[in-house]
Amino acid sequence: MDAVSQTYLVGGAVRDALLGLPVGDLDYVVVGSTPQSMLAAGFKPVGKDFPVFLHPITHHEYALARTERKSGHGYAGFAVHAAPDVTLEEDLARRDLTMNAIARAVDGPDKGTLIDPYGGIDDIKAMVFRHVSPAFAEDPVRILRVARFAARFEHFTVAPETLQLMQNMVAAGEVAHLVAERVWQELSRGLLEAAPLRMLHVQDDCGALAVLLPELKTLQGVPQPPEHHPEIDTYIHTSMVLARAAQLSPLLAVRFAALVHDLGKARTPSSELPRHRGHEGRSLPLIRALCERLRVPNDCRELALLVAAEHGNIHRSLSLNAESLLRLLMRCDAIRQSARFEQALLACQADAQGRLGLEATPYPQAARLLAALAAAKSVSGGEVVAALQARYDTPGADRIAQAMQAARVEAIGRMIA
Repeated sequence: MDAVSQTYLVGGAVRDALLGLPVGDLDYVVVGSTPQSMLAAGFKPVGKDFPVFLHPITHHEYALARTERKSGHGYAGFAVHAAPDVTLEEDLARRDLTMNAIARAVDGPDKGTLIDPYGGIDDIKAMVFRHVSPAFAEDPVRILRVARFAARFEHFTVAPETLQLMQNMVAAGEVAHLVAERVWQELSRGLLEAAPLRMLHVQDDCGALAVLLPELKTLQGVPQPPEHHPEIDTYIHTSMVLARAAQLSPLLAVRFAALVHDLGKARTPSSELPRHRGHEGRSLPLIRALCERLRVPNDCRELALLVAAEHGNIHRSLSLNAESLLRLLMRCDAIRQSARFEQALLACQADAQGRLGLEATPYPQAARLLAALAAAKSVSGGEVVAALQARYDTPGADRIAQAMQAARVEAIGRMIA
């Protein structure tokens, strides 16, 4: 690199260190250098739209200081300028939040010094998300990032002026220009945080929820029978289910299934409210459409569809006999996909406990169904076939299937006796 250049650690690593949190990825900004100098020093170029390089030994990212100018819609519509005369302050000014616009010098006479031109340290102390400059409005991904940060830093609040800016961005239609992959990336990362519900609250406060997840937004105000749902409002119930799922499981698929399990309740005819008979079936096309629109991975999609279709039957499984239990297990493909079925039970437990005053209610359905599954899986196909061959020279596939079913029903019956 150039002899006059200086390197700074920036972004999340500096922020998390100030918060006393584990530091993850290390990102660096190099001021006063050129691509040619970086290449001559052994760095490997990886940036397509602006100069980013990997350190030849540590493989950490080093980006040349740059500025950005809005040139189109969405998060990709930027013209980038990287040159030796771009200052650190100019580079930090293009960042989203003040807490992410703090740098620490890692070389030179100021090594170890924090550079905080936009008050990020004070905002961290005050636990406030505040935009660095009006340029925040140029990138709609920043709305998603603020919402995700709210799920991670659950005691932080959005500064009023930043929330107003986000609302203005939504009103201007910027959110509509986000590509599906980036929306899912931020949504999924937010769902995996400690308080994923806060992500939805921030999206709703700025108006983005109605654009990004309209199926969820339409649940607001939809009533439910109070004898089963003391929280009454379907959106409140869904929020509580997501919060409970986050306590029960770290898995994205479980949390996503909890989030979308009741989407069909928004389609219940008004004449039938507050009952929601048949909402399971109405949820399925909505979930499929949402997953197609956001390009949700198959594991999340399949678990969400399973939970939406069967959560009512799983809740009622304590009253099912052995034959009915086996049918439920077969519909869930539980014998072949036992791990997925266990995830479905977690989402169903979150649904049962995501209700006002019922958060600590036991959920014995899970233990009973897992015991039934173990009993069904204990049946040996080889032994069943051998017994049939002792009676028939060539037992057909139908006879074998019937015998397997009967043996599994018998095994489950012994378990529940």
